Amino acid sequence: MAPPGRPAPRKFETISARPVTRNMVRVTLGGEGVATFPAGQEGGYVKLMLAPLPGTERPVVRTYTIRHQRPDAIDVDFALHGVGSGNAGPATEWALSVEGGEAIMVGGPGPAKPLPEGADWYAVAGDMTALPAIGVNLENLPRDARGVAVIEIQHEDDRQAIDAPPGVEIHWLVNPEPGSNPALLADRLRSFGWPAGRVYGWAACEFSAMRALRAYLREERGLGPADLYISSYWKAGLSEDAHKVVKREDAEATTGA
Repeated sequence: MAPPGRPAPRKFETISARPVTRNMVRVTLGGEGVATFPAGQEGGYVKLMLAPLPGTERPVVRTYTIRHQRPDAIDVDFALHGVGSGNAGPATEWALSVEGGEAIMVGGPGPAKPLPEGADWYAVAGDMTALPAIGVNLENLPRDARGVAVIEIQHEDDRQAIDAPPGVEIHWLVNPEPGSNPALLADRLRSFGWPAGRVYGWAACEFSAMRALRAYLREERGLGPADLYISSYWKAGLSEDAHKVVKREDAEATTGA
């Protein structure tokens, strides 16, 4: 049963799963759930209810961004972590093994975190888990928008075509071991300096990298809630459930500081 105020999960069906880049797989979902799924949800998120872990009964729930939406389907992109090392999580394993025609319950949608219009410059940063949201956000900006986006990827072949405004530069940073270099995004963003006018910051990535970006954008540059969205999407070495606990504790500590 869904919590009060939330829609009940919908039954979707996998249409296809295919590589987007070396370390990203796109799963297309359709089926009966599309009929009641609201339009205009690109950049928002869904809760995928995967098979329970051995010895448990509750489904494994994982959160993913809607990269594309069409009247008959949605696309969900999966960054592949831990493949070949024995550390791949249940969502990665599912994306790599799922076949067309399989049913899956999907919760949501949850709201997108877009880039608002009207800023003089946009400072965007994220890793591959945030790449779907970054792609949607940059493609929805006005064509005269200006700024920079720094995106951490695992391999040169993970670069994607993003139809960003001409004035928004995209810089790809290769790190083969996600979560191993928390300062990478913040240091690169810092190297561009700080332009005059209103700057809007948007950042989503691994937890430790998020804290480095927060120190730069919020503490050094003074961006407040009206001009900054920042979030951790995962934490190296932790499951999504364990990450939520750390994320909540960090938010409480920051608010109380």
